[in-house]
Amino acid sequence: MVKLYIIRHAESQWNPIGRYQGLLDPELSERGREQARRLGEHFKDVELHALYSSPLKRTLQTAQEIASVKGLEVVEERRVIEIDHGNWSGLLVEEVQERYPEQFRQWLEEPHRVSFEGGESLQDVYSRVNSFMEYLKERHWGQNVAVVSHTVPIRCMYCGLLKVDLSKFWSFGCDNASYSLVHMEKDRNVIMRLNITCHLGELYVEAHKAL
Repeated sequence: MVKLYIIRHAESQWNPIGRYQGLLDPELSERGREQARRLGEHFKDVELHALYSSPLKRTLQTAQEIASVKGLEVVEERRVIEIDHGNWSGLLVEEVQERYPEQFRQWLEEPHRVSFEGGESLQDVYSRVNSFMEYLKERHWGQNVAVVSHTVPIRCMYCGLLKVDLSKFWSFGCDNASYSLVHMEKDRNVIMRLNITCHLGELYVEAHKAL
């Protein structure tokens, strides 16, 4: 079995204003830095053998707080990088609603059908994160592993781990600096904890519904 901790990065500078980040690279906000510190403290007594992160600043800065507490090296992994939002990248939610109303509706109601112009589709992300999940099972069987990623790849991970259709993409909560625990067993995957945020206390902020 692999005990897999799936972690979303702490709050970035763009999260509070509802701006699509994609592969753009804002750093953590002031609140996000404190969220990441508390997340690291929470993992102080959790046994970890490996720590992976998307190569973007918001994930690396979050992962580093865990790494410093655990004495681990952060391994950068492009397969868990955020979706490339293409033409949406850098736009506010309100701007996307105005410029791309039909695609925005589809993103909320039929995300599995969306392919971002100049970017990726949900299926693209699903394929790469599932490739990484298989790698983890082969490389880290019998170990505890943490992965710091983003909302879209994380929700795709859940769909892949549970073998549910990508149309269920929005069925999983994914707040900043949250973590989930999945037991990756030989013939099944069991979600033991989902979107845990109790370590954040007053720093908890509910995630934007459209990001």
